[in-house]
Parts: sequence; C-alpha cells; structure tokens
Amino acid sequence: MDQPLLEVDNLRFRFRGQGQDVVQDVSFRVGRNETLCIVGESGCGKSVTALALMGLLPKDAVRFGAGEIRFAGERLAPDDHARIAAMRGDRMAMIFQEPMTSLNPAFRIGDQIAEAVERHRRCGRAAARARACDMLRRVGIPAPEQRMDEYPHQLSGGMRQRVMIAMALANDPELLIADEPTTALDVTVQAQILDLIAELQAETGMGTIMITHDLGVVAEIATDVAVMYAGQVVEYGPAKAIFEDPQHPYTIGLMASVPSLTGPRRRLSTVPGSVPGIGQMPEGCRFSSRCPFAAPVCATRPDLAQQGPGHRVACHFAPLDRTLERSA
Repeated sequence: MDQPLLEVDNLRFRFRGQGQDVVQDVSFRVGRNETLCIVGESGCGKSVTALALMGLLPKDAVRFGAGEIRFAGERLAPDDHARIAAMRGDRMAMIFQEPMTSLNPAFRIGDQIAEAVERHRRCGRAAARARACDMLRRVGIPAPEQRMDEYPHQLSGGMRQRVMIAMALANDPELLIADEPTTALDVTVQAQILDLIAELQAETGMGTIMITHDLGVVAEIATDVAVMYAGQVVEYGPAKAIFEDPQHPYTIGLMASVPSLTGPRRRLSTVPGSVPGIGQMPEGCRFSSRCPFAAPVCATRPDLAQQGPGHRVACHFAPLDRTLERSA
C-alpha cells in the first residue's frame, strides 16, 4: 500500500485561557491524487484544523497536545512554525473561502502570484512574473497578460477565486487545502471551480483536502470523508461507505437534511440545537446534548471504532439500525 502523503494522528490543541480542547484527537489520511472532504456545520472545527496544519494559527495563542503530523513520511511537529512556514506555499498550499479578503487590495494580481514564486523557487523577477502569467492562463483566465496588472477589485468573484487557485498552485504543491472555495460563488461558477481543481489534481497528482458543508460537492469529488463535530472526527471512511451506510447520529442527521430529487417526497429533517461553544462541551460524547439516541453511557467518550473496511465511527451504539436513519 502506498504511503499516504499526509497523516494526521491525534491532533489536539486548545487556545490559551480555555479549559477544553478546540480540536481533540483528530486523525485522518490523504493520499496522492486523493480528495478528503471534511464536513460538518459551522463551528465544528473544520477551518481551524486546516489553519493548524498550515501553521497559520498565532503561535502565542495556541497550545498543542501530543498529536503528530507526517508529511511524505517525515514527522512534522504542529508547533514547528518555522518549518511549516518554509513548506507553506511550496509543498503545501491553501485556498481560502473569500478571495477578496485573502488577496491584498493594494497590489496587482501578477505581483502577488510572482511573490510566492520568487520566495520558493528563488528565481528572478522576470521569471517569476512569467510563471504567474502562465498560471493565470492555466486556470482559465482570459487575456492573462492584461490581468497581471489589474487589482483584485477589478475582477469578478469567480475570477478572484481562479487567481487564488493560480497562486496556490504556482509552485506545484503536493498538498492543496481548499477551505469552502465555492461558498460565495453562484452555482455555475461553483461547478467551474470544482472542475478546475479536479483537472489540476489529475495533472499533478496532488492530494487535496476540501473543507465544505455541501454534501452535494462531497458526493461528487470525495475519495474519503471525515465528519467533524465540536472539534472531533465522529465518522471517517470511504465516501461510498459514508453515503450508503452512515453510522453516526450526526452524520445521519446531516444526510436527512439534504433534499432529494429522487424517491418519495418527504419533509426535511433538522439537527436540533447548535454546536456548543468551548467551555460548554458535554462530558463524554460531545454530540450527546443534541443526539436523539443519547443514553447514560454517552457520558463516557466513545472511541473511533472500526465498522467496516476503513470506516470508523465514534458512537457507543454503532452499528446503528437502519431504521434510525428513517426516524432521524
């Protein structure tokens, strides 16, 4: 079996001054040319996990536990900010949700892309700008020579997101993290952006982590899925297993809240309540305060236990009866 590109084992950290972990014992794998989708509602810890992997959390504000990250077989301490910074934008890169707040409004598009190329490839300015222009062309931006000298506000939302992709891929990273890259875009542009990422992944063989709350996107692109709730992975496995046989009550609730174009008409379900804040987490299973199947045993934390090939679930009642999904 090929060695995973990225292995995260028991990643755990909290913000200084907080009594509970914001991310607790998160583990997953990403292989080359594979796409891991991390799903869950807002506040579940998806984005903060990605920021930790990229070394973008303020080092004075975070305390890491005994977790471990291995990138291409090499151990990478999550608090080794200098080493992660050297890799960021080179071997691993990130696309953010809102490009207008990620791009510098005071600098031209071409200069922002060229800066990343100059830093990591240690080439001259002319070569860096040539690479930037080539990347704009590669991501489908028309007249790239002209766009090089424009500012972010002169581009549409879809074009700005393409610029972010060009910047992220300028140095041919091995790992791409995309944090809800299509949320602010209309449906047509969303499809174009997802197709572009998939096309570039096929060309380069990079591993991809896609953070999203859109299960339709997950069904289309995911190789594996990690369902996060309150800073924990509660279900993890191949996308086919997650969609065909969800086992955690939270996953079942998410699936039931999605409208279907096939099958009988039904009223959409909701997961009652909201994600508890740090300092308000229940003891044991963090989903117990919202779970319709909670019992006294849920006061103890369930392990992420094997339920099938590569399919793991953190629930005392797994495997759940399929009738629970219909009643959820």
